[in-house]
Amino acid sequence: MDKKEIKELTEENLINVYNRLDLAPVEAEGSRLVDSEGNEYIDFVGGIAVNSVGHCHPKVAKAIKDQSENLIHCSNLYYIEKQAKLGKKLSEISCFDKFFFVNSGTEAVESALKLARKASDGTEILAAENSFHGRTFGSLSGTWKERYRNPFKPLVPDFRFIEYDNRSDLNKEITEETAAVILEPIQGEGGINVPSKDYIKHVRKKCNETSTYLIFDEVQAGMGRTGKLFGYEHYDVEPDMISLAKSLGGGFPIGAMGAKKEIAEEFEPGDHASTFGGNPLACSASLASINVLVENNLPERARKLGKYMKSEIKEKIVVKKDWAKEIRGKGLMLALETDGKAKEIVEKGIEEGFLLNNLGDNTIRFVPPIIIGKEEIDKVVSFLAR
Repeated sequence: MDKKEIKELTEENLINVYNRLDLAPVEAEGSRLVDSEGNEYIDFVGGIAVNSVGHCHPKVAKAIKDQSENLIHCSNLYYIEKQAKLGKKLSEISCFDKFFFVNSGTEAVESALKLARKASDGTEILAAENSFHGRTFGSLSGTWKERYRNPFKPLVPDFRFIEYDNRSDLNKEITEETAAVILEPIQGEGGINVPSKDYIKHVRKKCNETSTYLIFDEVQAGMGRTGKLFGYEHYDVEPDMISLAKSLGGGFPIGAMGAKKEIAEEFEPGDHASTFGGNPLACSASLASINVLVENNLPERARKLGKYMKSEIKEKIVVKKDWAKEIRGKGLMLALETDGKAKEIVEKGIEEGFLLNNLGDNTIRFVPPIIIGKEEIDKVVSFLAR
């Protein structure tokens, strides 16, 4: 099908909840993507921080193919080998003891919120200004933007917001009635905002003092993107729970909620469930993707390439262009702040063979596959400099 046919079919048959760009991808490999008209693009969006090991990584594709010929789905009424192996792998590489598998990031967040409410004597949830945790009712209740929240009110009660990276505001709002504080270790949709190490350590301390659970939403920051396997490693703290998705499956949909053992055991059969969560196919893809990340030390690659990309953009764009204000982030989770040119640059990028993503009018987000090379980075910097 050509692009015109794909667009017409989409508009006729799908509910319109996305502002789609004028592009219809049909194939991809590594950090390159090809559209229905044969045009090739260097991908700095990565499926919105999903394709960390690259599009169609051969080891992930083989794992999916092999598993699909054996067992795709059987239900969580039974013991599932690949699910058990994935739980073990995640426990080995993280600070969490037990995991619950779902299909997306918002489901992982919902799972953590439910567990926090059940395990705690309190009911309040503190989330941060500029946060994004998802669009289902619980996660939406902890998402900052009124534009997302207002059409669906009333939302889940007892959610309140605190200023991100502000110790005094946390001190004022957290009490013994607080069940959990949920934070992104680096805010994603909110603009790639990096808090201070002192702030995160203070949050951990205050949570300890008030018997409050600390949830890190690492749906976007987790699995190597920031230069560490997990975002919490940047701050020398251990949260009580974590939500993961996006990069977890190497492009295949899967999410996970991890928790410390004593918290995880508050859930009993019937408290929570997911029909498709942890199915053999998704777990096989995830195991293969994690192996690629770990065996090839991709978090370190993200750290080095991110440092290089930040330096190049600062030197050649921020210092020299009036419209460029700041480059920020960690690893290959970066943002270039502009004076309102973000959307224009993203659209121009498509014309020039680059896939970029804007967060509102001012911010360009870079979350490419971690396997991207210096040559591709040099090319996008040259484009931005023109």
